[in-house]
Amino acid sequence: MFISRKGAITMLTLLGIICLFFVWQVYVPKSPSSASAITYEVKKGFGDEQIGKDLEKLGVIKSSLFFRLYVVGFGQHRKLQAGPYLVSPSMPVNAIVAKLVVGDVIKTNAVIIEGWNLKEISQYLEDKDYYDARDFLDEAKKDWSGEFSFLEDKPKKINLEGYVFPDTYRVYQDQTPDEFIKTILANFDKKLTQELRAEIALQKKSIFEIITMASIIEKEVRSQEDKKMVAGILWKRLENNMGLNVDSTINYITGNGHASVRIKDTKIDSPYNTYKYRGLPLGPISSPGMDSILASIYPTPSPYWYYLSADGTGATIFSKTLEEHNIAVAKYLR
Repeated sequence: MFISRKGAITMLTLLGIICLFFVWQVYVPKSPSSASAITYEVKKGFGDEQIGKDLEKLGVIKSSLFFRLYVVGFGQHRKLQAGPYLVSPSMPVNAIVAKLVVGDVIKTNAVIIEGWNLKEISQYLEDKDYYDARDFLDEAKKDWSGEFSFLEDKPKKINLEGYVFPDTYRVYQDQTPDEFIKTILANFDKKLTQELRAEIALQKKSIFEIITMASIIEKEVRSQEDKKMVAGILWKRLENNMGLNVDSTINYITGNGHASVRIKDTKIDSPYNTYKYRGLPLGPISSPGMDSILASIYPTPSPYWYYLSADGTGATIFSKTLEEHNIAVAKYLR
């Protein structure tokens, strides 16, 4: 069949237009400047047709037809993997397909528990196959004060112990340890409001001192009422140049968790030993929750100087004198 030169030019022009339209559909995002992100789950059994329709309906892509043409045309339709994905109108179709092919899914939530220390947190993240524990700890040693002002009064030699705010965090497939830590610190920055910072400054305390005290309170008692009472006792001891004598700081040194403190452990030469050295320990010993932070900022004044947690029930017993405290020890601690 003979095609005239004019006809050939017309066909090539049409082909060029089609190709340009295909490129525009596939390689140019629907909304390049969009800052929104959508969680979309590809369920088992979903094919390219269903996925394309869903993404178009969600406003992520321009056309489900061109999504399918790209996927099938490049032989990717049998490689799409199930799972939850983070997609955005700022992503072109080819980038979205690449995510689905390699299985770049959103990982399950990471739940940081109140009272965990950095070692426990890093091990949890490694056990969940999110990050290598050592990589996370290395990032936690870095100086982040340039990005987060609440860290400015933290000694640079001290890591982020106490500042990994207990909460539920999303961990993404391509998220690095430092990006995850930034997310955590941004959350802390939000939780520690300007009102709280102003109150801390009014008390002539540093954020570091407050977090250190809160980290102790977190490990010592359970209820908010008890936390505020114990905070009042411990701040009062500091003001009167008394030793804190807190078991949780010894357990932090030994790694014995909630085990009973032995006499010989109280003699360990460590800046975290509040039996041997007066004042606050070198730094925080755990990640305190908001209740403990608030208790540290707003303690309850009381006539008490001593306290203990009763065996079995965990109830906090307060005493005004050492004599009363010793009687309580004999009665409530087996």
